[in-house]
Amino acid sequence: MRKLLAAAFFCLALCLVAPAQAGFDEGVAAYLRGDYATALRLWRPLAEQGDADAQARLGLLYGLGKGVPQDDAEAMKWWHKAAKQGHTGAQYIVGGFYHRGKGVPQDYAEAVKWYREAAEQGHARAQSSLGFMYGNGWGITQDYAEAVKWYRKAADQGLAPAQFNLGLMYGNGQGVPQDYAEAVKWYRKAAVQGYADAQLNLGVRYDNGQGVPQDYVQAHMWYNLAAAKGNQTARKNRDIVAKKMTPAQIAEAQRLAREWRPKKP
Repeated sequence: MRKLLAAAFFCLALCLVAPAQAGFDEGVAAYLRGDYATALRLWRPLAEQGDADAQARLGLLYGLGKGVPQDDAEAMKWWHKAAKQGHTGAQYIVGGFYHRGKGVPQDYAEAVKWYREAAEQGHARAQSSLGFMYGNGWGITQDYAEAVKWYRKAADQGLAPAQFNLGLMYGNGQGVPQDYAEAVKWYRKAAVQGYADAQLNLGVRYDNGQGVPQDYVQAHMWYNLAAAKGNQTARKNRDIVAKKMTPAQIAEAQRLAREWRPKKP
């Protein structure tokens, strides 16, 4: 959750819903240089006057405990105020807090409500989260077709978790006809960004020749990359596939892994 909130500042920076008032930009600059007390001093008056962007940033300070004692309930209060004004970043975060039961009682239906508010405005992470709720039937009737719809919207914006989940839906034939080649397509989009679960699943497809020609070198490479991020299943799979390979193939796979670099959309 702290990682989510730390990233949320930059997400919020893209979700402005009104022109910044005097002092707002100065607060952003103060936050970025680590002067949280100044950011708090500049944003609080604006937040109390109803500025949604300032309310969202004030929630961030409380959520992270920057310049104030960490307080999920106080963070939620300010994010909720911003969310009700249509601030998509705040709507997504409010949905996440209801989803996880942080600062408020866990309530999947309320999470769905706020994810949808942001998703319908094009917020990629909210779209992905709404897809997840549909796929699992949490807070809403399970509907794989709806899950695919929302995953695709987020995936088309380049969001790796959504691309991975869309690959899963194609691989499992949930909400769409089963299509291993299409699953590989979406796993690859997430894998090249460095998403470990997608790297693991792409390795599995190469290992088994599902959706792509069987290729142990590629399988080993993708397993190796996922294993380097701590994925234990990938580590085990890498060691298993290595037993089917020649020393030259293993050396080539290791070279490819060493030279690999993530690509951002």
